[in-house]
Amino acid sequence: MPAEKKKQPIGKRLAKLRKAKKLTLKHLANETGLATNFISQVEKGIIIPPVSVILQLSRALEIDSSILLKEERQRAGKKSAEDFKKRTEAYTYETLTPEAINKHLKAFKIFIEPKSEHKSISYQHIGEEFQYVLKGKIEVMVGENRNVLGPDQSLHFNSAIPHKLKNLSSEKAELLVVLYTP
Repeated sequence: MPAEKKKQPIGKRLAKLRKAKKLTLKHLANETGLATNFISQVEKGIIIPPVSVILQLSRALEIDSSILLKEERQRAGKKSAEDFKKRTEAYTYETLTPEAINKHLKAFKIFIEPKSEHKSISYQHIGEEFQYVLKGKIEVMVGENRNVLGPDQSLHFNSAIPHKLKNLSSEKAELLVVLYTP
């Protein structure tokens, strides 16, 4: 049924697109810099990918990431907004630019649970990233450089450098994140 296809999680849709383009996991790993095991876990739904991974995979598959995110939001409409936003144990996001098809700038609102961090993942993607803290106190590791940001503070950096977020505060942190991908 066509309606069932729209209900597929991102991982299953990505696997289907990869196979339709006759690409191996190894090829996709070489195009993204991600480990084949990690991509396999994303495709199986074991790991729900963060925004940066969706961008990397979308670029390698030559699809627009905002379409995947928009479909995910429509799919979640039958559940809850929180189900849509949930991406990892401590990290959630919502797209602020779902209509930005084939655009280089994408904006997201990021939420990180109190006293938590992105577990076992550093993000890395071609382009630039701008982060603006709305609530909470955030640690942003860019390579080995530690940045601590509070409300109304921002950071702009080369997103090709591995980076990781951590909420240092006892409240849910909120950030505005804008990604530029060439």
